[in-house]
This record gives sequence, structure tokens and C-alpha cells, in this order.
Amino acid sequence: MQDVASSVIEPDVLSRVLGSAMATGAEFAEVYAEDKRVTGLGLDDGKVEQVSSGRDRGAGIRVVNGETTGFAYTSDLTETGLLAAAQAAAQAAARGGVGVRNVGLVASPERRVSPVEVYPDSIAKATKVEMLLRANDAARASGSSIVQVSAGMGDSRKRILVANSDGLLAGDEQVRINFRVSAVASGDTGMQTGVQSIGGTIGFELFDDNDVEDLARRAAAQALTKLRARPAPSGSMPVVIKCGTGGVLFHEACGHGLEADLVSKGASVYAGRRGELVASPLITLVDDGTMQGEWGAIGIDDEGHPSQRNVLIENGVLTDYMWDFLRARKEGRAQSGNGRRQGYMYLPMVRMTNTYVLNGTEDPDDIVRATDRGVYVAQLGGGSVDTASGDFVFGMVEAYLIEDGRITEPLREGNLIGNGPQVLQDIDLLGNDFAMGSPGTCGKDGQGVPVGDGQPTLRVRALTIGGTAA
Repeated sequence: MQDVASSVIEPDVLSRVLGSAMATGAEFAEVYAEDKRVTGLGLDDGKVEQVSSGRDRGAGIRVVNGETTGFAYTSDLTETGLLAAAQAAAQAAARGGVGVRNVGLVASPERRVSPVEVYPDSIAKATKVEMLLRANDAARASGSSIVQVSAGMGDSRKRILVANSDGLLAGDEQVRINFRVSAVASGDTGMQTGVQSIGGTIGFELFDDNDVEDLARRAAAQALTKLRARPAPSGSMPVVIKCGTGGVLFHEACGHGLEADLVSKGASVYAGRRGELVASPLITLVDDGTMQGEWGAIGIDDEGHPSQRNVLIENGVLTDYMWDFLRARKEGRAQSGNGRRQGYMYLPMVRMTNTYVLNGTEDPDDIVRATDRGVYVAQLGGGSVDTASGDFVFGMVEAYLIEDGRITEPLREGNLIGNGPQVLQDIDLLGNDFAMGSPGTCGKDGQGVPVGDGQPTLRVRALTIGGTAA
């Protein structure tokens, strides 16, 4: 990976910049640099509304002096520009006090996670447009009730390097691509929407095994099914969550609470609970940045530490938290490869990569048959969580009633309301059909990073449904 790093900034330049950053007596200095190219296309109502591409290059320099962190960033990757940023960060760190000071400079104009067979930026835009049009036609052909279709495709190619005063020099290239389709159906119950997406840390070969027309038909079918949906029930009842779609619940309801920065601030319900039984013995929860091809896969984190597979909860017992450099150093722990940042203009913080629950032993059909009455969630939507208490609310994008052990009528969108620690305890059946879900972006403290999540089909013995049915 050193060749990737050297292609962004020469090693001898990095050495001089780090030396300048340490000149005021700092304990630690770091350079994070990136060169990112992105392409995006969007279609709405049969017309291509967006075809864009861009490039962003720059570096962020962090200097740590005791409890004070100085940070500066620049889009000028010349040695002069980097030295100016290093000196600004060093001066901020040397001023004392506790906290972080960000300094933005105005520049003058100017271990790969997954093998890539075909770089997306090598594919003609006309080919990508044709794929959007095919998706549009397939969705509309699903039924006359489909009144609106939108589709989008995005890809990025990012080279990063990390160098620090401990002698580390590491680099990575991250290539990602995604495709999404939204279809709107109109009927007696109003407008209903279906959404499907695919993506990965992979090249254009993503589409060798994924048909965009099939994706569009699934989005349209989801919207059409919801036209005949009945109001979701209200109250507490068993909930069965389909494989792949429920990983976001674990990401939000307990994943953030296992990030060491929130733990150290006392903002996590899991603080001080290592070694305790915090979940059903059926549950083993993992965060794994090494999952080849998955959306949250990384070769190194944004502090230069190799990605790794971290078991957070094993057979219900909390085994560890996720760590970045600063938190690990303070607690005398090893880094876990979870120091991530949105880009060079941001400081790293503890973040998830691909977070998932391991397989159980139950046949997923048997889980449904074992449920006399409840709700089957085929697709979860967005949600919010209070990490200090674990209380959460999630939307149900696609859900069905379970009656007498069978999936019956579709339900209109409602909410799942519960408490993360309680849900972990209340999982009483776990399937053997593990799957990862759709690509996602995790937001925290104003930063967004790509993440993946997944799980097998599972049953929570009781969750509150926020529906509208009497």
C-alpha cells in the first residue's frame, strides 16, 4: 500500500511536514490526505436530470499535546501548503487548554479492501444513462398504477494516505458504486413508495450479478403491494424481522453505544458493562471492516490502522468496544480499526464499518410459523436512537401481518418503538439465513461515512408498533 500513499504525497515531504508539526514539543502528529473522484447520475420521470463528476484533494493535519488537539486542513498538497497547515495545527495544540481547535486554510487555486476488475470511472456515461433508462422502463412496465420513477447511480474512487510521528506510513484505495430505484404507485389509499438499492466496495462488476431491471421491478412491486395495505396495528406484540433488513436496528440501537468515545463520555448505556450478559445468549454481534465487497469495507481506517474483525457481543456477553487511536491510547487498549472520518476536513472519531449478527439455527419459515400473531418486517427504514438510554424509533418501509403462523396482509408504514438493550434481551428466535442489507451512510457529529449491516431472520418477543389501526 506504500505505493498508493506515495502517489498522493512523497514520503520525504511527509517527513518534513511531520517534523514541523512536532517542532513545538507535541506528543503526536498525523497527516491524513486523500484524492477522491466521484460521479453521479440521476433520472426522474424518464428524464436524466443529473450527470455530474468532481474531484477533491486535500490533507488534514492533527497535532496532539496533552489533552489538547490542534487540527488544520488544506487543499494545497504542495510542501508549502502542507507546512503551513502543520504549523497552524501545532500552534493551536501548543496554546494549552482542553479541546480541539480547527483551522481552515485557504489554498491557492489549483491494503485495498476489495479487488476491482472494472473501475467505474472507465465506463462511459452513456452506458450508465442507458442503465437508468432500463430501470425506469422496467418499473413502469410493472403496472399502470406506477406514476413516478426515479433512479440514481453513484461511484467514487478514493486514494488515501496516513502518516504519523510514530513512523507509520499507510495507504489505501477505496472504490465504491451504488444503484438505487424509487417507484411511486397511486391508488385508492393514496401514494405509496417502493425503494430498492444495491452497492458495494467493488468495481462495475457489481452488475455482473445484479440486474437493474429486476431491482426496479422489486421497487415497483413493493409500491404496488402497499396500495392494498391495511393500517398497521398499535401496541406491543412479537415482531419478526427479515434477514438483511434488520441490521440497521443493531447499528443504531446498540452499535453506537459500543463506540468508545460515547462510552468514555458516559453517553452510552453500555458503559462499564464489559463481561456482563447484555443480550440474549443467541446473539453474537460483530463489526468487521474486512468484509470483502461490502459497503463499509476498508483496508485501513482513517488513522492508518488495518481493518479487522471485532467481536463486540459474544453469546450475549459484552466483550469489547470499538476504539480509535486517542481513546485506545488513553485507556491502554489496542486500536480496533474504527477511527474514521468523512474526509480530510474532519477529525477522525470512533465509527462502525460493517456491523452484523451471526447466524442462528432456526429455519426462517419456522420462526414465522411459531408466531401466532405479530408483524413481519420485510424492510426497515430510517430511525433515531438515544445512546444514553437506548430508546429508539424506526420506520417500517414494508411490513405484513402475521396471523396463525402465516404472513397475510400488507401493512401501511408504521413505526417500531423500543429500547435497544431490552430488544437484545428479547430476541428469542434466530434464523440460519444471514444476509447483509443495502448500503447505508451513518451520521454522527455532522460526519457521514459508508457503513454496512446485516443479520439473519429473527424474532423479538415484544416490540411496540406505532400504527394507526384502532
